[in-house]
Amino acid sequence: MLPVAIFRHSPTEGPGYLGIYLERHGIPWKLIPVDAGALVPASAEAYSGLAFMGGPMSVNDDLPWIPAVLQLIRGAVQRDIAVLGHCLGGQMMAKAMGGTVARNPVKEIGWGRVDVAESDTARTWFGRTRSFLAYHWHGETFTLPPRATAVASSPNCANQAFVLGKHLGLQCHVEMTEEMIRAWAESGRREIERSAGPTVQLAEEMRRYLPARVGALHGVAQQLYGRWIEGLKDRAR
Repeated sequence: MLPVAIFRHSPTEGPGYLGIYLERHGIPWKLIPVDAGALVPASAEAYSGLAFMGGPMSVNDDLPWIPAVLQLIRGAVQRDIAVLGHCLGGQMMAKAMGGTVARNPVKEIGWGRVDVAESDTARTWFGRTRSFLAYHWHGETFTLPPRATAVASSPNCANQAFVLGKHLGLQCHVEMTEEMIRAWAESGRREIERSAGPTVQLAEEMRRYLPARVGALHGVAQQLYGRWIEGLKDRAR
């Protein structure tokens, strides 16, 4: 099988549980560290799927690699190559597919409830899960691209996930590991202090009940990733 390309946009926002999941299922993957200067491929044809992780920048920033990523996503969708996005990655998917990205009414930082939509599409992706505790770190959010279906929301963010065929865009983070949460809580202390409010958790609260919370989150990720990799099966060499 051709590998999944995983795009990293910040040193602390790597594949996380997605990489673990792919390895457990015998699916090869290749890291493309955009943050370290790796070039964005001109085409997705060398990969069975594309996965985009998070990052502190905005998809609306004037960064040289963002137009190339948007074009890559559009080309992958046109060629029916599965695309998956987490937070910034989901925002880039939305913009590439015709949606917009703008400031969310509030910042969401830390653990918070996400509700799954009552629809056949949502049940196909989330299974029996109707609500779960997700990890968040975002100040912007996306509108739905044309023909996309909203499959999740939160009390403070109307669009937490959308589906378009075999493509899944997420605003929340389901890829988190305990190590990543500890690292973000430490490196993001200043942002947490500047953004204090009811939708922003202190680092100490993020780390509370961490093994149980991360374990439950991985259960949701397994369901989503399991559905997503079904779109990779026709990408054999």
